[in-house]
Amino acid sequence: MPVQATAPTDPEDLALVRDWFRQLAEHVRAVDFAPARVLFAEDFIAFGTYTDLVPGRDNAEQNQWRKVWPTIDGFTWRLDNVRAVVSPDRLHATGMAVWDSTGYHPDGTSFDRPGRATVAFARERVGEPWVATHTHMSLFRGTPDVSHGKKPSRS
Repeated sequence: MPVQATAPTDPEDLALVRDWFRQLAEHVRAVDFAPARVLFAEDFIAFGTYTDLVPGRDNAEQNQWRKVWPTIDGFTWRLDNVRAVVSPDRLHATGMAVWDSTGYHPDGTSFDRPGRATVAFARERVGEPWVATHTHMSLFRGTPDVSHGKKPSRS
């Protein structure tokens, strides 16, 4: 069978990919780091704004999440447009999504802060929630790369 990036995806698998993105957005909006950790493998690898490669969930939390989440508002994925490519054994997937958020200039004025992500997922058994093993998130061109909001974190 030829490899196809647009091969049909099991609706359950796509729903669980969308659910992962939905859950992450809830944690980002709440600035709640502790419950977000279960969405990521402990040794996941991210591409980051502040560090080229960010190995490990704890490192990503300290050097990425805690520098971004408290500074933005309204982080929401465009869930209807989430795409996924799932392996034939349904244990690995790649999810792609676009987000919207609000960032803040140093003077407190707001700006639109849209971006996109590619997330590699894995799981041990079909039907289990997806866990991110790699993330690559980037802002759309022309979007300021630093936001200056200041919200307290829950955890």
